[in-house]
Amino acid sequence: MTFIQSFSFLGQYWKFFVNGLYITVALAIISIILGTILGVVLTMMKRSKVKVISIIAKAYIGFIRDTPLLVQIYIVYIGLPIITGMEVPDFLTGIIALTLYSAAYIAEIIRSGIESLPVGQTEAASSLGMSRWQIMKDIILPQAVKNILPALGNQFIGNVKDSSLVSVLGITDLMYQAQTVRGSTALGIQPILVASVIYLILTWLLNRILAIYEKRLRVSDNH
Repeated sequence: MTFIQSFSFLGQYWKFFVNGLYITVALAIISIILGTILGVVLTMMKRSKVKVISIIAKAYIGFIRDTPLLVQIYIVYIGLPIITGMEVPDFLTGIIALTLYSAAYIAEIIRSGIESLPVGQTEAASSLGMSRWQIMKDIILPQAVKNILPALGNQFIGNVKDSSLVSVLGITDLMYQAQTVRGSTALGIQPILVASVIYLILTWLLNRILAIYEKRLRVSDNH
C-alpha cells in the first residue's frame, strides 16, 4: 500500500473529522464571545481607581498570560468540581478554560484600543458632566471596538488552534477525533495529517476573511 492509498480510511471515518471540526469551531466561537465580555470587565477593573480591584485584574491577567494553557485547563478541570461540589461536563470545562484564557488577552487588546484614543475626548465628556461609565459606554468603547476588531479576529483564530489542547479532557474536538481514528485504524501519522490540513484550511479561510475586513476598514477610514 502506498502512502497516498493509506488515506483510504477517510471513506469510512470522514464523519469523525466533520464532527470534530464542529466541536472545535463551537469551542472557539463560544469562548471568544464570553472571553470578550469578561475581557471588557477585566479592562474596567484594571483601569479602576480602586487599587485593590486594579491589582486583582492585573494579577489575573499576569497569571493567565504567563502560564501554559494546558496547566490552566487542568486547574479548571480539577478545581471546578471541588468549588461547585458537582461534576462539570467536559465540554463546559473546555469552554470555561478557553474563556478564562482568552479573556486575559482580550482585556489587553481592549486596553490598548482604549489607550490609542485621544485623551481629550474623555476630558471633554467629563467636563460635560458624564460619568466614567457613560464616557466608556457611549464614547470610548464604540470607537475602540472598531480599532480592535482585527486583533479580536486574530484572537479567534488563536482560539481555534488552542482548542486542540482540550482534547486531553476527552472533548471530541478535531484533535481528539484524529486520535480516535488513529486508534481504530492503527495508522500513525495519516489521521494527524488530515486534522492538520483541516486546521490549516480553517485558519486560512479565517485569515482571508479578516484580511478582507481590514481592507474594507482602511477604505472606509480613507473616506
